[in-house]
Amino acid sequence: MKKTLLVISTFLLLWGCQKNAPQSEAEPTVIEPVAGIDLGEIKERGKLIAITGYNATGYFIYKGQPMGYEYELLESLAKHLGLEIEIRIARNMNDIFKTLNSGEGDLIAHGLTITKERTKRVTFTKYHNLSRQVLVQRKPENWRQLKLHEIDKRLIRNPIDLIGKKVYVRRGSSYYSRLVNLSEEIGGDIEIIEVPGNVSTEELISQVALGEIEFTIADENIALINQAYHSDLDVGTAVSFPQRIAWAVRKTSPELLAAVDDWITVMKDCTDYYVIYNKYFKNRRAFRERIRSDYYSLTGGGISKYDELIRENAGVLKWDWRLLASLIYQESQFDPLTKSWAGAVGLMQLMPKTGAQFGGKNLSDPAENIKAGTAFLKWLDDYWKDIPDSTEQLKFILASYNAGQGHIADARRLTEKFGRYPNVWEDNVAYYILKKANREYFNDEVVKYGYCRGEEPFNYVDEILERYEHYMKLVE
Repeated sequence: MKKTLLVISTFLLLWGCQKNAPQSEAEPTVIEPVAGIDLGEIKERGKLIAITGYNATGYFIYKGQPMGYEYELLESLAKHLGLEIEIRIARNMNDIFKTLNSGEGDLIAHGLTITKERTKRVTFTKYHNLSRQVLVQRKPENWRQLKLHEIDKRLIRNPIDLIGKKVYVRRGSSYYSRLVNLSEEIGGDIEIIEVPGNVSTEELISQVALGEIEFTIADENIALINQAYHSDLDVGTAVSFPQRIAWAVRKTSPELLAAVDDWITVMKDCTDYYVIYNKYFKNRRAFRERIRSDYYSLTGGGISKYDELIRENAGVLKWDWRLLASLIYQESQFDPLTKSWAGAVGLMQLMPKTGAQFGGKNLSDPAENIKAGTAFLKWLDDYWKDIPDSTEQLKFILASYNAGQGHIADARRLTEKFGRYPNVWEDNVAYYILKKANREYFNDEVVKYGYCRGEEPFNYVDEILERYEHYMKLVE
């Protein structure tokens, strides 16, 4: 069944629709406490907490992979700063500045229009791009049979014609303040209808396409990419001059600002920066494919076509099914015909001997492969039952699935020998699994299984758990 981008058909009934206050009045400046956290404290913490939106271009899951314009840029920024990245979703965009200033996040990684009013609350980074605001309206029902000039006659092309019209936007958005100013400029009232802060621009665009509301405002790049799916929309009427789109930090974070600005300067000299932008705002075909997919988190809600099998087998392990899905993505990206250079087969990349040991005769069959892989994980769960903390035990299980329990046991013995904690993965056993690539360590008397390319299980554990965090945020 064809799905529509985040359609919430009943939310209009819940809106308290009202006209805005007299348009000539400026919105009062919000005064709020600001946390004094800067780059030094962030580096000591080891991770940058970025606040972003969950939407069709910025951050989402598609076919099991976290994706999005902001997400990919944040990955690049984190690498540049030598930090891990933690993404915090702004469920209510009207509170995004308050969330930043309270210290719940360090950076707003979201396409914000730089306005005078906003600069009183936050400091903006160097701008990423320029975009003007446009009116989103529905074309006439018979638009395909009309000539262009005939379509134009039935659409609003002059902002003056918005007098008396209802336009739906979030109050906290730059679109709201632009409409207030536009009302003043054209000398007449535009009826600005406030929508809740948890309603995205894409949802409002979809509502226009469905005929549930008549008008909304959007940045042109967002409007154009959504038009790729909603061909009956018109986004050709500009209501602003080009405006700067940027990220933001607290006013108490000058060192972080300087570091982010340096990164932006470097990135703007790189092709990758523009490739990422085009991927999410210019590739109309890819956008349509995502929107129509069952494995797109904003619409389909699934991770892969094997979700039911994964749920069933995760129950055997007493795991969250999304954790097992993350492992399977790591192994095969959900391709049941994948075969590794070493001969591992199928969704869970089992060696034929291991698969047979745990009941898998035809490892190219998804059901048999997942069942056998789950049985192997269950065996590893029992193997590491002496690890008292269940969170730590999970890391040992994952590492063993990748490198074999023998190599992990070696690293554990090295950990104990050198006075660290053999029941703790991070900075302890993980440290010595990396050392097993060095002759001094793989020849140590406590090592039974020799050389191990420890970087693989080290990254394997991190990547599965990181992806699982994304799944928990975005997939029910």
